[in-house]
Amino acid sequence: MTVQERLVRLLAEKNMTIAAAESCTGGMISQMITDVSGASAVFELGVCSYSNRIKMSVLGVAPETIEKFTELSLQTAEEMAKGVRAISGADIAVSTTGVAGPTGGSADNPVGTVYIALAQAGGIVSEKVNFNEDDINDRELIRRRCAEYVLEKAAKLTEGC
Repeated sequence: MTVQERLVRLLAEKNMTIAAAESCTGGMISQMITDVSGASAVFELGVCSYSNRIKMSVLGVAPETIEKFTELSLQTAEEMAKGVRAISGADIAVSTTGVAGPTGGSADNPVGTVYIALAQAGGIVSEKVNFNEDDINDRELIRRRCAEYVLEKAAKLTEGC
């Protein structure tokens, strides 16, 4: 059973829903969930918010957050998750923002760096992860690693509910 199949099954068993706000994963998390038969019962909304304008106008990320911390930050990821949860009414919301590469990295945020957040009624958890630890600089693989990681985190969160 794939992680997305497990997540959809768990959400359905617990009568819960999920939404996603994705930047660097470009909708991959949403696609992986909706690839599963029965996902329509648990998947509320997916927003692919590549631009800061959409992060702010649709997801409600504060301009001050992006100015102070940039779009590549835990603060932005948290506001993205909170925003998509508010829009969708989902029980759980996930978000990703980072550098999929192979270009665009910096000393603070090298290629493969992704900020992830998961929001639910009880609060929010976020973390910074690097999915390019082996220096492959493979955009597709970095995005897939991130998406699978987020789905696994969402499944564990759902199990605990």
